[in-house]
Amino acid sequence: MSAFTSSLLAFVVAISLLVAVHEFGHFWVARRLGIKVLRFSIGFGKPLWVRRFGADRTEFAIAALPLGGYVKMLDEREGPVPPQERDRSFNRQPLRVRSAVLLAGPGFNFLFAIAAYWLMFVSGVPGLRPVVGAVEPGSIAARVGFREGDEIEAVDERPTPTWDAVTLELLDAALAREEIELRVQGSDAQQRRLEMDFSQLSGTLDKGGLLKNIGLSPWQPRIPPVIDRLVPGAPAEKAGFKPGDRVLEVDGRPIDSWSAWVEYVRAHPGETLRVRVERGAEEVELTLVPRAVQEQGRTIGQIGAYVRPPPDAGAGMRTVVRYGPLESVGKSVVKTWDMSLLTVRTLWSMLTGQASVENISGPISIARYAAYSASIGISSFLKFLAIVSVSLGVLNLLPVPVLDGGHLLYNAIEWILGRPMSEAAQQFGQQLGILLLLLLMGLAFYNDLARLFGM
Repeated sequence: MSAFTSSLLAFVVAISLLVAVHEFGHFWVARRLGIKVLRFSIGFGKPLWVRRFGADRTEFAIAALPLGGYVKMLDEREGPVPPQERDRSFNRQPLRVRSAVLLAGPGFNFLFAIAAYWLMFVSGVPGLRPVVGAVEPGSIAARVGFREGDEIEAVDERPTPTWDAVTLELLDAALAREEIELRVQGSDAQQRRLEMDFSQLSGTLDKGGLLKNIGLSPWQPRIPPVIDRLVPGAPAEKAGFKPGDRVLEVDGRPIDSWSAWVEYVRAHPGETLRVRVERGAEEVELTLVPRAVQEQGRTIGQIGAYVRPPPDAGAGMRTVVRYGPLESVGKSVVKTWDMSLLTVRTLWSMLTGQASVENISGPISIARYAAYSASIGISSFLKFLAIVSVSLGVLNLLPVPVLDGGHLLYNAIEWILGRPMSEAAQQFGQQLGILLLLLLMGLAFYNDLARLFGM
């Protein structure tokens, strides 16, 4: 299966599942509260599959465009309703009933995230121990006292068993512009406490990544700079490299690891490099010109050479976080709450300019993440589904007309005024909401294409 096909399949499965969960929330609560549902659709556009079920002969459909869905209820504003069914119309329901139906969609997204996190915690979450690698000189991390080999044990006394946990804690503090305390254990087994203040920082949420911007990098095993295989026709093969060559020196600079070799090549796109390699019992001088390629908006060098990591490389860095079934319930609820707050803070930071709007992802990026997480394992895919489900829940609660949050805003205004908003005002709000969503989708697509083509 090609990468494109696997990405498309993973995207359709993930989005269809999460949309079905969201719309089922509206459907289930509406039916429970006595509202007649006319159609339950996954996707938009031409229906590919249609069936009718139940006493109300509700139409269930799967449509051609899997980018959303909807639940159509009986409503006098959308067409004539027989007198005997008017009491089952959505528009005839009390404010509290209509609000409950609107809240049900995002609510079911949060419940799904809790269930996904529960399964993830019970089955075990693989990750890497948060051991610090190279610390960028002069960076924030260097100034607060991080050293290579430090293991981050806790952030503000919250345990951080993996790099994922550390990154989320740091991201949350950066978004809130808070000061945090980190408990670390050095390579000498001595514990230290470090304070990192994000209150005066800016630019930590650019597309380069939080860890990179503060000068931290995960520890990596020191792999010898020995070439395992070459890409046919790539710069390394054209320069005369052969499998088994050990890189000794480049431009007079000794190379003692594969990561040092890769870093040097990436930093010199299109430049002529003088490389000395060990080949058997002799040393050979080679001239290499890395080709310039675009990666996340910057130009790097590539030569088309690969290394074979030792089988046990980094084995001691891997860990699995697992909890019992009962403990996982509390953990999953807290995790869903934390991710919801993080999503809100991220959106607010982008609106206020504290975070780059380049962080917004569209369907292309989501499809790639879906395929990648699915290829790693069930735990990663569950984590991906939970994060996207939380995002859908939060986004749908935003007070933007067209979204559930916009309709809830109308309800709040109706409760304050004691009467519904005028049809003209609601129509204007709907048009404004559609415009905002189109602008957001356009930005998301642009970011996707920029990442894809290195713009």
